Amino acid sequence: MDGPAPLRLGIGQPVRRVEDPRLLRGQGRFVDDLAWPGTLHATFVRSPHAHARISALDAEAARAVPGVVAVVTGAELRAAGRGSLPCRLAYAGDDGRPVRFPPRLALPHDRVRFVGEAVAMVVSETLAAARDGAEAVAIDWDPLDPVIGIAAARHSAPIHEEIPGNRVHRWQAGDAAATERAFADAAHSISVPIRINRVSVAPLETRGAIASWDAALGRWTLLAATQGTTEAHSELTRDAFGVPPQALRIVTPDVGGGFGMKNHAYPEHVALMHAAQRLGTPVRWQAERTEAFTADSAGRDHEITVELALDAEARITATRWTWAADLGAYCVGFGPAISTIGGPRIVVGPYTIPTFHIRSEGYLTTTAPIDAYRGAGKPEAAYALEVAVDAAAAAIGMDPAELRRRNLVPASAMPYRTSTGQTYDSGDFAAVMERALALADRAGFAARRRASEARGMLRGLGFGVYVEPSGFRDNRVQVAFDRDGGVTVTLSAVSNGQPHETVFAQILHDRLGVPFERIRVVQGDSDVTGYASGTAGSRTLTVTGVGLYRCAEAIEAKGRRIAANLLEAAAEDVVADRGVFRIAGTDRAVGIAEVATAAWNPEMVPEDESLGLEASAHPTQRVPNYPSGCHVAEVEIDPTTGTVRLERYTAVNDFGVVVNPLTLRGQVTGGIVQGVGQVLLEDMTYDPETGQTATASFMDYALPRADDLPDIDWETVEVPCATNPLGVKGCGEAGCAGSLPAAMNAVSDALRSAGVPEQVVPLPMPCTPERVWRALRRVC
Repeated sequence: MDGPAPLRLGIGQPVRRVEDPRLLRGQGRFVDDLAWPGTLHATFVRSPHAHARISALDAEAARAVPGVVAVVTGAELRAAGRGSLPCRLAYAGDDGRPVRFPPRLALPHDRVRFVGEAVAMVVSETLAAARDGAEAVAIDWDPLDPVIGIAAARHSAPIHEEIPGNRVHRWQAGDAAATERAFADAAHSISVPIRINRVSVAPLETRGAIASWDAALGRWTLLAATQGTTEAHSELTRDAFGVPPQALRIVTPDVGGGFGMKNHAYPEHVALMHAAQRLGTPVRWQAERTEAFTADSAGRDHEITVELALDAEARITATRWTWAADLGAYCVGFGPAISTIGGPRIVVGPYTIPTFHIRSEGYLTTTAPIDAYRGAGKPEAAYALEVAVDAAAAAIGMDPAELRRRNLVPASAMPYRTSTGQTYDSGDFAAVMERALALADRAGFAARRRASEARGMLRGLGFGVYVEPSGFRDNRVQVAFDRDGGVTVTLSAVSNGQPHETVFAQILHDRLGVPFERIRVVQGDSDVTGYASGTAGSRTLTVTGVGLYRCAEAIEAKGRRIAANLLEAAAEDVVADRGVFRIAGTDRAVGIAEVATAAWNPEMVPEDESLGLEASAHPTQRVPNYPSGCHVAEVEIDPTTGTVRLERYTAVNDFGVVVNPLTLRGQVTGGIVQGVGQVLLEDMTYDPETGQTATASFMDYALPRADDLPDIDWETVEVPCATNPLGVKGCGEAGCAGSLPAAMNAVSDALRSAGVPEQVVPLPMPCTPERVWRALRRVC
């Protein structure tokens, strides 16, 4: 036989996303597109206060509104025994004791702690009636003082009685004594205070869910936008409802963006499930955009001071950090870990810094909770370190590229164990930086600066070198052939915009020779995928890819035994190569489709094996991989208005073996846009006197648009990863890790060229026209 067609859609090929045609035609199936017959509508009554006691809540008028079926309150959930949503992170404070987290009720019955916190849910026959009912709920509020910002949290009464002083943790890592000695002996030292602003995740699709109850089976079905069903499933069954896992099925259809904030269960899920069980009717809810701004978990919000000690040859001998995190009103998801077991892993970055020490504190405030947001501490750490390195170069009068050359971990040192305990298995940080600077034409920047100055403008160039741990924890994979050679791949990971259907089909096509169009990818159903991690931490390709690799090995092993029967040969004489099973040294062969069909024939399958051709794997990647890169930004500033415009952008990254360069570029571009948006535009703010959200709509919150960015010059440097068989490294969070420092360092470079003093730069993010204008007039 001729065997399969030439492999043109496998690893390394720029295959267009197979997901896109249906999405572009409006044929996607998101939560808001789905419903069972007779589904009721829910609207939440939310707190207008940042901090207040609930003196009384009267829902009788709401229940009398035509069309209203029920009003669910916190008192009802409490009486029904509904528990709180957990934060199950496990780490100890600097006293060695486990860190304690305050409980979060689905609907608080006594006290609210941020504007937008839900206190009641109105269920009605129509959405209009639900809204009318919500307006009729009468609540007597006893306002309390809001606590906005870390400084206020340190000096305010507790917002949770069990957390004195509003401080959830005090945590430290590193060698304090060795770091102190290095600073005492340093020829140069600098200290840079850095403010990392709070951002709204602002996904394209707001959160939504539909809950139903099957009394005969005694179980719920929850349609919800998640990044993987397991986390939410565990929190709802184990903690909120105290029921066995079999009592809940979570189904996730298409998801329009997550970035970390859709990893976990939310209070609305608990209320919807409770109402569905009580009423025996499905109940649905979809957040409006203002609800999303006020009630979704937000991102970032840190105050960091980075200190660097340097010797006479400008080698960094130590770094010392103090990191304060605003956690919002509750500890949710990965939020408390961002400033502890998240970002601090890479406070030495890609450099040979022999010692470090970090002290971290996390505080509760009367604002929406903070959770993971595209990187969960890694972009924050990369940003703070790279801004400090640029400040050090300016302080000692050295080219920032030369300072980095003297301190980057050399490729010859790989594998390299850092002072923070990470082991970089591969990478060439210096080569990546040099290629990025060349591609960005740094040599021609002086001429471009002169041209800008001739027009009365300022111009700055900045860059950042990053490395980050990615691709650890677990994912579950199953590969099953049907009787005519088609394949179904089942994943515990859930796409929230990533090209899962494309990339995993590419890997299987490359590995087993299955025609690309005959591979179907299934995800987002807890009944099918079972217990396993979802999409987060840049792990899906690296960990799921390992699972696919193992499944392919198992399928080939069984396939050889079946092919031996088809070819009337001994199994040990059959070799497999990308879906072709051949008797070694001959031209006698069968393809995998024929083997898959034979796998259903009892006469072709060894007696001690099951029918069918399938395999499953649940790999756990205990050692991260380490993508790296260098991003270069060039900005122009109008000194009369303070307006900053990004003129040029270059990104050179090492993601190991590239499976699909087209979709990879899309992933990283999205992260770049989010990072640039945070540096130049985005800022989620609260009124310090009232605690009101000042940026609760797109009229007030500035997301970057297409005309805010130039075309991105792009290259990859492939240094295969040594910790997984595919050689791939994570990419989902890298765009933010590179763009945050590159954009800010470019602004700082422009301001320094105008004589703005070092104590003014870097500016707090975002670099709004007003902040830049004031900095240029020395009044920042």
